[in-house]
Amino acid sequence: MQLTGAQIVLECLKEQGVDTVFGYPGGTILNIYEALYHEQKNITHILTSHEQGAAHAADGYARATGKVGVCFATSGPGSTNLVTGIATAYMDSVPVVAITCNVGLPLLGKDTFQEVDINGITMPITKHGYIVKDVKVLADTIRKAFQIARRGRPGPVVVDITKDVTAASCAFTPKAPEKPKAKKTYTKEDVQRVAEIIRQAKRPFLYVGGGAVIAGASKLLKAFAETLDAPVCDTLMGKGAFDALHPLYTGMVGMHGTKTSNLGVSKCDLLIALGARFSDRVVGNAKTFASGATVIHFDIDEAEINKNIHADYALCGDLKQILADVLKEMKPQKHPQWRKEIDDLKKRFPLFYPTDHLTTPYVIETLYDLTKGNAVITTDVGQHQMWTAQYYRFNKPRTFLTSGGLGTMGYGLGACIGAKVAKPETLCVNISGDGCFRMNMQELATASRYGIPVIDIVINNGVLCMVRQWQTLIYKKHYSQTTIQDKVDYCKVSEGLGCEAIRVTEKENIRAALQEAIRIATKEGRPVVVECVVGKDDSVFPFVPPGASIADAFDEKDLKKKK
Repeated sequence: MQLTGAQIVLECLKEQGVDTVFGYPGGTILNIYEALYHEQKNITHILTSHEQGAAHAADGYARATGKVGVCFATSGPGSTNLVTGIATAYMDSVPVVAITCNVGLPLLGKDTFQEVDINGITMPITKHGYIVKDVKVLADTIRKAFQIARRGRPGPVVVDITKDVTAASCAFTPKAPEKPKAKKTYTKEDVQRVAEIIRQAKRPFLYVGGGAVIAGASKLLKAFAETLDAPVCDTLMGKGAFDALHPLYTGMVGMHGTKTSNLGVSKCDLLIALGARFSDRVVGNAKTFASGATVIHFDIDEAEINKNIHADYALCGDLKQILADVLKEMKPQKHPQWRKEIDDLKKRFPLFYPTDHLTTPYVIETLYDLTKGNAVITTDVGQHQMWTAQYYRFNKPRTFLTSGGLGTMGYGLGACIGAKVAKPETLCVNISGDGCFRMNMQELATASRYGIPVIDIVINNGVLCMVRQWQTLIYKKHYSQTTIQDKVDYCKVSEGLGCEAIRVTEKENIRAALQEAIRIATKEGRPVVVECVVGKDDSVFPFVPPGASIADAFDEKDLKKKK
């Protein structure tokens, strides 16, 4: 059948099972929006307030579901406004296809109004990028984009289409999407060798990263940990892959990880990394990280092997398949002395926070108590992000969506909207700081316009708190440009953007406020903001200074002893 390029774009999206697109129209992409007008029954379009919000919403949709998220933008500033969202998805291995349109082919390279080389701009932060100049290759290009986005280690792909291609016509033949196949580079002998190393270990420790969530490996991971009788720590991106309520769980590892995890990794004789990239925020001083351990690395991306930490043994492929293959070679093990040592560390070094006033950890613990983990939690970046990772007990994968690699302030609200659109029956809550909230708070208008009942908890301490904490601990309390000196009323702003708003200043009022917010979101179907006013000098502990050994993690009690 003969279709225009714009119609081909939408037919290809339907082929790939896309039911929702987040975007913002403009001159060069108008042909696609004209075709979209006639496809409203098949594809829902969410008009965000800013293209960055569209990219983050597509990202949140993808993380919450495991499907490819899709966003649209026009040329020039429309496409460049996607860049931060694309980079966020790239750093955290999120499958997103960003479809942009450019000026017509005859106008390319002539400094035409709103012309920009979006492929050149995004080349370092995408798995691949295309510019389509011929309508005859458009369908295959979009299909390849989806294959690349979801294949192997997922990530974003940009498809830029000249406006004349969206207007031109050609024959279109429907085609079923191809199922991605993970490349496997190891042999049975490799698996047997790794299994033998594991059997010899006296103090094994599992280090779980975001790859375990992406691979859907939670059930096999649980079986693997229990078979090995090995304690389990996770990264920020690995939250929910392993149940935080499981007795083998020791908490997050790294800069703001628990002392139990940091000391356990430092004392183990075998460290097994599962879908993790040995980030600097986890490793600290690379020379001292797990220095007495044999390191085994399971990952889908060969480029991650030996990139940051040398692996003595590695298996590359789909993590579910790797775990299944290794488990076939394993028999149940017991490490009673090691388990006792780890349990003793848990008792000696529990997480704690001040209880005499309203604090962010108390807000998060109260939220967990009310939801029992049955919610999707998104965050922005900073202290509130770390406290969420520490105090909300994630027991299921794809329930914690956060910007781990890029550390994008303003990520959470857009992602929360995307997650709620993807999972309308699930409670979706964003936890933000006041500095982060200001980055993309206009997306509250998106939530209110469509009746997307997200809850946005704004932790208001009047400062850029994580940076201030570093200034306190490292920069001699030189608070340069980290105090937000203005008179913005976040509740009035939220109400002005069409949302309900609740302000809490006292600890005893937070439970009732969160209960009311949940009622408004779930019963009335309206978005609501809960502003929590907390102290400006509350700090996240434990803490490992940049470049220090994770074994040297310290908390407030250690600081007092030192003084």
